[in-house]
Amino acid sequence: MPAEPSAFRCRAFPQRSAGVLLHPTALPGPGPIGTLGAEAYHFIEALAAGGFTWWQVCPLGPTGYGDSPYQALSIFAGNPYLLDLVDLERRGFLTSAEVANMQRRRDHHTDYGRLWHELRPLLKLAGARAAQALANDVTFLQFQTGQSAWLTAWCQFSALREQNNFTVPSTWTVRAADPARCAEAAALQFLFAEQWQALRAHAQRHDIRLMGDEPIYVSADGCDVRAHPQLFQLDAHGQPMAVAGVPPDYFAEDGQLWGNPLYDWTAHAADGFAWWRARVLHDLQLFDAVRIDHFRGLCDYWSVPAGAPNARGGAWHDGPGLAFTQAMGDLPLVAEDLGLLSPGVDILRHASGLPGMAVMQFGFGGSADNPHHPDNVTADRVVYTGTHDNDTLCGWLATTTPEEQANLKELLGAVDDVAAALTAAVLRTPAVCAILPAQDLLGLGSEARFNTPGHPQGNWTWRMTDAEFAELTRILPTWRPRLAQSQRLNA
Repeated sequence: MPAEPSAFRCRAFPQRSAGVLLHPTALPGPGPIGTLGAEAYHFIEALAAGGFTWWQVCPLGPTGYGDSPYQALSIFAGNPYLLDLVDLERRGFLTSAEVANMQRRRDHHTDYGRLWHELRPLLKLAGARAAQALANDVTFLQFQTGQSAWLTAWCQFSALREQNNFTVPSTWTVRAADPARCAEAAALQFLFAEQWQALRAHAQRHDIRLMGDEPIYVSADGCDVRAHPQLFQLDAHGQPMAVAGVPPDYFAEDGQLWGNPLYDWTAHAADGFAWWRARVLHDLQLFDAVRIDHFRGLCDYWSVPAGAPNARGGAWHDGPGLAFTQAMGDLPLVAEDLGLLSPGVDILRHASGLPGMAVMQFGFGGSADNPHHPDNVTADRVVYTGTHDNDTLCGWLATTTPEEQANLKELLGAVDDVAAALTAAVLRTPAVCAILPAQDLLGLGSEARFNTPGHPQGNWTWRMTDAEFAELTRILPTWRPRLAQSQRLNA
């Protein structure tokens, strides 16, 4: 049974709190992408001034084809594109002229063309210089030793990918990784880890906690399948026999064909889910809590035959269930339990003692007991106005159905600012935590949508302008009284 309002407490949320969802790539600043630089530090300070507790991000791994953080080339490595170039200049790994050239303009969308053609070669240069300068550095050597369980495989993969002209691994002809390229990759990961931990220390000084996101599946063309093929459903040639996705749903009438290799859960269970536990514990070195994306896949998962044109022809198979969550132990995790769910998903989540999710945009259609409706949200939930997969709140309001409009009016009555009233309703729920996307705090429309599931193009590019960031950091401190009041409700 769901926890009674005001009774739910867990490792992730020892008390009621609120936060903001914003991926670092969407931060403003000079250059083609948001970074872990000055704007990230300023954002943390503004969160603290507003009485927020959490900064939630999407996965931080190195992105590959399609640029999705949920299809990272490694679930352990960090994305070098996020590195603060000013810090690299300060440390002597880039020159002021090199940094100035990269930062010569302020792109108002993430420019993946510039990332590939300009930033990637510059980071390669910085990595080579850092590898040489840090060759005998004790901290760097300790990092390589401490992270060797994944770092060696990633560096070899990264080097071979470059040596094979960035083609997919199944077509590679060069088999021996160049040591110099491996050293560059290791240095970039060390620099990422140092910059992230410095940012996390800044967050801790301001009582801001960081929430990460753990994609349940890994990229078909990434490092993880190559390093651990025995953990996946592969044929004799190392190719997936079936791939991941979800059946037709709210987002896509043909379902979503993700294409990720599926796990061999029997192999994982045989060693107590050691690989999974290692990746979760690795993320908890970076974050204070981690959201397990597509939690349903641990209960039952949609298996689509390899080569299928869409996800309609898949079938459900049993996942590892409670054995998985018991192997993880008492960790600060959040279960992303959205979409069409079997009854077993809720049973598994409650048995695991994990908070689930509620998304207000899903709450105004269907039956009266819709769990996403603000009146039905229970304490054992993290409640959102929307996630990275939703339209912005203002964008959604512009496209609501007559049924949704009637239900909105029933909840809110006659109000001038429906978006503001909905946000207030979310904060009034007994949910253990409320997360508000930065776009909703700014009142932005569909032009600021971050991702549209089922649409492979045009995603992950939204980025705040300098003016929007100035407005966000101005208004965040004004939220302190509202958050203080909402957190007293049902506390």
